[in-house]
Amino acid sequence: MEEPDDHFAEPRARDISGADVTFPYDRMTVERFRQIFPRARWSDERKSWFVPGKTAARRIDRWLAHEAGLVAIHADNKGRDAFTFDPISSPYLEVADDLRIRTPYSRTILKELREIPWASWDDELHAWCVPFRSYEELRRRWPKIEKTAQEAEPEARKRRREAERISDAGKATRLRTTERRRHRYPLLAEDLPSVGRALATEQYGIVVFTGVSGELVEPSEWSVVYPHVRASGDYIWASWRSATLAELIKTWPARHAAGSSELSRGWWQPTLSELRVARKNARSNERRKRTRDLRPR
Repeated sequence: MEEPDDHFAEPRARDISGADVTFPYDRMTVERFRQIFPRARWSDERKSWFVPGKTAARRIDRWLAHEAGLVAIHADNKGRDAFTFDPISSPYLEVADDLRIRTPYSRTILKELREIPWASWDDELHAWCVPFRSYEELRRRWPKIEKTAQEAEPEARKRRREAERISDAGKATRLRTTERRRHRYPLLAEDLPSVGRALATEQYGIVVFTGVSGELVEPSEWSVVYPHVRASGDYIWASWRSATLAELIKTWPARHAAGSSELSRGWWQPTLSELRVARKNARSNERRKRTRDLRPR
């Protein structure tokens, strides 16, 4: 705040009760302040006004609240003028005493609205309410809000799901899901792992291979699901299950992370960090299973 006129004296000794107050300098604000607090004095040392009196703090709080209301009214009027000059026309925006926004649910939209000053959710209106004083910020964020809202419409979601379903990526995702349910895994016939041993895989984490069927794998058909399957080499299907917590605890960790040759064959001895993650998940799964079994039926 800039210094007031020179005739504003230093406050008296601190044996006089009172309270200090500061606010951004504005000539009209200072005039209003002096009218309400004629005994107030400016302190160059503390860069603040001192208001004497036992009730000074309460009086200052009331005055500051009143001034904040005046500022808000001025800012709202300014925002209304900006809206009139450059309005937002959108089915997601309703103009009332404030600006009311209703869109399909989206985390992106929520994040944007929460960044707007004074924006708040109204349970009765089921809408976000933004005062006109925040119009410039809303205007800046509106293109992203409206685009996200359009993409979140049920019809738009349905079209995207349909497009994803018939796309190559969608087909590959469904194929991976189906394969996981079948609990089978392609292994290089000339480099088979030991049955009953906990081993790490890229797709399914740490598993235990339970047997080999002898059925050949067609590399061109399954390489999209199992990247380690190469055109050169004979692969056969093996069955697997997730390793139990007891098996994970007994498994001795590898000293070094898997190399390129181990990664390319599709399985390797797990490291300590991989075992820790798997053990944590196995403990959580066992707790959930025990809780489920204890529920009354």
